[in-house]
Amino acid sequence: MYRCQQNLMSMDKHLKAILEFICAESHQLTNCGIYYARQLDLKTQKIIGKFDLDKEYKNNKHYQVLSSQAAQQILKSVAESLKSFKELNQKSRKGELTDKPHLPKYIKKEGLFLVTYPKQALKWVDNQIRIPLGKTVKQWFGLDSFYLPTTSNLRFQEIKELRILPRNHCFYVEFVYESKPVEIEVNPDNVLGLDPGLNNWLTGVSSLGTSFVIDGRHLKSVNRWYHKQVATLKEGKPQGFWSTQLAKITEKRNRKIRDAVNKAARLVINQCLEHQRNKDQKEEGNLGKKNHQSFVSIATAKLKERMRQLCEQCGIKFIETEESYTSKASFLDNDSLPKFVEKPEGWQPSGKRTKRGLYRTAQNQYINADAHGAANIIRKVSTTLNFDLSVVSRGVLTRPQKFQCWSAKKTRSPLGILRHLWVGEVKKTFIMEDNYSCYTLQK
Repeated sequence: MYRCQQNLMSMDKHLKAILEFICAESHQLTNCGIYYARQLDLKTQKIIGKFDLDKEYKNNKHYQVLSSQAAQQILKSVAESLKSFKELNQKSRKGELTDKPHLPKYIKKEGLFLVTYPKQALKWVDNQIRIPLGKTVKQWFGLDSFYLPTTSNLRFQEIKELRILPRNHCFYVEFVYESKPVEIEVNPDNVLGLDPGLNNWLTGVSSLGTSFVIDGRHLKSVNRWYHKQVATLKEGKPQGFWSTQLAKITEKRNRKIRDAVNKAARLVINQCLEHQRNKDQKEEGNLGKKNHQSFVSIATAKLKERMRQLCEQCGIKFIETEESYTSKASFLDNDSLPKFVEKPEGWQPSGKRTKRGLYRTAQNQYINADAHGAANIIRKVSTTLNFDLSVVSRGVLTRPQKFQCWSAKKTRSPLGILRHLWVGEVKKTFIMEDNYSCYTLQK
C-alpha cells in the first residue's frame, strides 16, 4: 500500500524562482501532450500509447529544460488520462455510466502544474534530497540541480516518488512511500456508531457502553471567519475576481480543514483500537439545503473518506447506512426504525426532541440527542449483523466524553469545572454527582 505525505515548503526567493520555472514548464509540456493526444483521437480515433508522447516531444524545449525522468512522468500521466477516457467511454456506450466522459481539457494559460520525480532521479547529499534539472537549464543558468530538506519521520530509502505541487501561491512537497498493512486483532462483535453534525462534528456510541463527541465549533468558526474575509475582499469587485490575498486566506483555511479532518479521523480510529471495536457505522442522509451547505463547508464528506481509508489500513470494517428517523425514534423505548420510503401509516415515535441537543423519552428521561441518533444508527443494522446493544443505557447516552480535534486535551467535565471555580472561595460549596448530572448547593 502506497501513502503520500504532504509538507508545506518554506523557501527563499532563489528556490521559489526555480520551483516556479519547472512548474511552468510542466504546465506547458502537459498542454503539448494533451494537444497531440486530442488531435490523434479526433482525427484517427486512436488512443496514444504510453511512450508515444515521449518519442514525439523528446526534442521539444519544454521537455529539455526539465529532467528527462520528470518530463517522462508528465507525458505518461497524459497518456494514462487518455487511457482512462477510453475505458470510461466504453462503459458509457454500454449504459454503465450516467455521465458522458470527455477528453482531457487543457490547463489554463500562465499556470503552474505538478512535477513528479521518481526515486531513480533523486540522490541523498548532505542530509538533503538532490533534485536534478535539465541540461538546457545548466547551459542557460549554470544550474544542474537544487536541494530540498527531507521529512523527519521518513528515511530517504523509504521514498518511492517525490512530487512538487503548486497551489494558491504556495508550494508543497509530497513524499510517496510504501506502507505495510497494520495487523491488529479486533473483535468483530463490537460496533461503533457515528452521527455527524456541526457543533458536535462527530458523536460516537459503542456497543461496549462508551460514548464521545468531537467538538466542531472551532472548525465552524474557522469557516465563518473565512467566508467573512472573502465577502469583504470581493465587495464591489466583478464576478470571478481573484487576488493573491484571496489565494492566501483560502489556502490557510484549507490547511486547517485538512488538519482537522486527519485529527478527527485518527481520534475515531484510536477509539476503535483502544476498545477493540471492529465495525464502524457512518450515516448518510438527505439534508436540508441550509444544513447541506454547512456540511460542505465543514468537509464532512472528506472526513468520511479519510475514516474509510484508516479503517481499511487497520482492518476495521466500515459500513455506511441511511439514517432516516434515527433522530425521531426512541432508542430506549425500542421504537421501530422504518426506512424513508417505507414508513408505516400512523407511525409515531415514543419520544420527542424538545430542544437542540436534548431528547425526551416516553419515561420523561432526557438524553443527549446526538448520542441518541448514533445509537439508533447502530440499531439500523443490528438486526442483520446481530450486534448486542444491551450495554447501551441511559447513562451512556446522557454524558458523552467530549474531545477537541485541534487540541490534545479533553474537554473538562462539569464537575471538574465546578471544582476549579469554587476551590479557595470563602463560601462553602457542596457538589453532588449522580450518574447523570451535577448539582451545587450553597450555604
